[in-house]
Amino acid sequence: MFLDRSAEVQVLVRVLRIFGWSFAVTAVVIAGAGVLGGGQAAALVAILAVLEISLSFDNAVINATILGRMSPAWQRVFLTLGVLIAVFGMRLVFPIVVVALTAHLNPYDVFDLALNNPDVYASKLQDAHPAIAAFGGIFLFMIFLDFMFDNERDVQWLRWLEEPLRKIGELDVVPIVLALVGLLVVGEAFSGGHTEQVLVAGVAGLAVYLGVRGLGEFFEARGIGADEDEAEAAAPGGGGSAVVLASGKAAFFLFLYLEVLDASFSFDGVVGAFAISQDIFVIAAGLGIGAMYIRSLTVFLVRQGTLSEYVYLEHGAHYAIGALAIILAISIETDVPEIITGLIGVAFIGLALLTSIRRRRSAAAVEEADESESPEPVGAKS
Repeated sequence: MFLDRSAEVQVLVRVLRIFGWSFAVTAVVIAGAGVLGGGQAAALVAILAVLEISLSFDNAVINATILGRMSPAWQRVFLTLGVLIAVFGMRLVFPIVVVALTAHLNPYDVFDLALNNPDVYASKLQDAHPAIAAFGGIFLFMIFLDFMFDNERDVQWLRWLEEPLRKIGELDVVPIVLALVGLLVVGEAFSGGHTEQVLVAGVAGLAVYLGVRGLGEFFEARGIGADEDEAEAAAPGGGGSAVVLASGKAAFFLFLYLEVLDASFSFDGVVGAFAISQDIFVIAAGLGIGAMYIRSLTVFLVRQGTLSEYVYLEHGAHYAIGALAIILAISIETDVPEIITGLIGVAFIGLALLTSIRRRRSAAAVEEADESESPEPVGAKS
C-alpha cells in the first residue's frame, strides 16, 4: 500500500513539473482577460483553450514521436521558445502575414484591420483559407503518407491495409507522387475557383515539408551534433541507450519541423476561432493556452514512455492526420464544422488506445501462461 501511494505521489510530482507552467499561465491569462475584458472575455478564452486542447490530441501524439528523438535540452527548448513561437507566431503574427500576402496589403495595415475592423480582417482571413488549407493539408498529408509507406515499420495496426502499403513503400517516391496527384485533383475539382492559389500554396507546403524534414534526417543520420552523453543519461536508470538522441543541427531542424507541424494543425483552428470571437487577442490567448497544454502533454507522453506502452497510439494519430488533411481539402469549397474534425480525431485515437490495451493484456496473458507451463527446475523439491 505504501509503495503504491509512493508511486502515485511520484506521478503527481511529475505531472506538476511538466504541466505546472500551463496551469499557472491558464490562471493568469483567464484572470487577466476577466480584468481587462470582463467575464465574457474570460469565458471566451477558456472556451477557445478547451477547443484547442480537445482538437489537438493527435498533434501531441505525433509531436511525442519526434520529440522522443531529441535530447533533453532541446525538449526544454520545445517547451519554452516553442511555446512563444506557437502563441505569438502561429496564433497572432502568422495569420496577419498570410492576410498581407493574399490580400496584397502591408502587415501594418492588416494589423490595424485586426484591431479596429475585426469583421473585415476575419473576412480577409477567410478569403485566404484556400491557400491556408492547401499548405497545411499537403504538409499533413505527406506526414500520413510517409507513415503508411514506411517499409521499416514493424508494428502494424490494420495489417490488411498497412502491410501492402509497407511493401510498396520500398519505392521512396510513392508518397511524393501521390501527394502531387492529390494536389492536382483538389486544385481542379475542389478549389472553388481558387485553382492557382491552391496549387501554389500546396507546392509551397510540399517544399517546406521535404526541406525541413529532409535536413533534419540528413543531420540526424550523420550524427552531427548528436549528444551520446545526454542520450545515456536520459536512459532509464542511466544505464545507456541504443538510441543516440538528436542535438545540435539535427535537433534544430527537428525543432523547425515540429513548429511547421504545429502551424499546419493550427491553421484551421485560427480561422475557425473567428466564429467564437473576433478579438485577435482573445483568440491568441485562448489558442495559446491550448498550445501550452499540447506541448506539456507531448513532453509527458515522452517521459512516461506512453507510446512504447500503447503501441497503436501513433497509428491512430497518423490516421487522424490523414483524415484532417482530407477535411482541409474539402473545406476549401465546403464548410466543415470543427466538431466533425474533432470527433474523427478522437475516434481514431480512442480506437488505437483500446486496441493497444487489448494487445498489452493479451501479451501479459501469454507471458503468464508460459511462466505457469514452464518446467520446474531440477532440485526445486526437497
